[in-house]
Amino acid sequence: MPRPTARVLALLEILQGGGTHTALELARRLDVDERTVRRYAEHLLDLDVPVESVRGRYGGYRLAPGFRMPPLMLTDEEALAVLLGLAAGRRAGLATTSREAAEAAAAKIRRVLPKALAARLDALFATTDFTASERETTTPETSVMLRLAEAAGQRRPAVIAYFDRGGRRSERTVHPYGIVAHSGRWYVTGPDSASGELRTFRLDRITQVRLAQGTFTVPDGFRPADVVRATLAGTPWRHQVAIAVRGTADEVHTRLPRGIATIEPDAGHGADWVLVRLRAQRLDWLPGVLAELGLPFLVHEPAELRDVISAWAHRVAGCATATTPQEATAATETPLRWAR
Repeated sequence: MPRPTARVLALLEILQGGGTHTALELARRLDVDERTVRRYAEHLLDLDVPVESVRGRYGGYRLAPGFRMPPLMLTDEEALAVLLGLAAGRRAGLATTSREAAEAAAAKIRRVLPKALAARLDALFATTDFTASERETTTPETSVMLRLAEAAGQRRPAVIAYFDRGGRRSERTVHPYGIVAHSGRWYVTGPDSASGELRTFRLDRITQVRLAQGTFTVPDGFRPADVVRATLAGTPWRHQVAIAVRGTADEVHTRLPRGIATIEPDAGHGADWVLVRLRAQRLDWLPGVLAELGLPFLVHEPAELRDVISAWAHRVAGCATATTPQEATAATETPLRWAR
């Protein structure tokens, strides 16, 4: 979109917010001179947008009362980007609002699109399927997310009311270094006044946020997403798993599900090995993940994981060599002791 056109639309957006705006104020917000503001207002009049010029000391520009937006001025590509973003974000677990709110927003956009474009988009969504199932989400309060985003953007401390996973309520002051979306949940990470340490909090467990006085500085090179992944990988579970893998950290990272493990050098086996550490409540899902790596590995702990992998391999081998349904059924029904 040409820059002057973008500024004309920006002027319309400002005026839609209500009230009367002086030419000087509009010029500053649009980064133009007052003469250009008058020209932009004339462009809107040419488009049948009722811009009123108010004279006097408190004069300026405003929209006529009762004015409603014409059909949404989006190109085909822009409309598709907005609606597809709503759908894809919800399916990926990145939605920050309820399903009802997302569907209502999409419906409002469709209603103001030109009929031909709306029909094509409806056809696209009616005939589109997804290979990945929709991820379950936990939706934070909109006010919580927006207030934390304000605090993070302004580098101001935030006082939060928080419920931990045991249901205990506490109030603490956090320096919100960043907000992170991960596996269907939203998190904020930063130093916590209660412990003085770097902490990660789930946004859906925060009930209230208010900004506090003061400012803070985010350390150079700080990556909130890396901190959240490391924190979640270190959450206490029943099994502490350590596996040496022959490969680089980048190779292993790309072949493991995101966020389930931490990876560090494994000097004990040589420069071409890394040590993968993770926590798990159950072990029976790990053999398939390790097989997907396609890389040599050694199980350090727990010892029972070796039995789980052997049992899994036995079942898979039995199905691979079976030639009848009865043999395949017998292979999978063989009693096995799974570590849980």
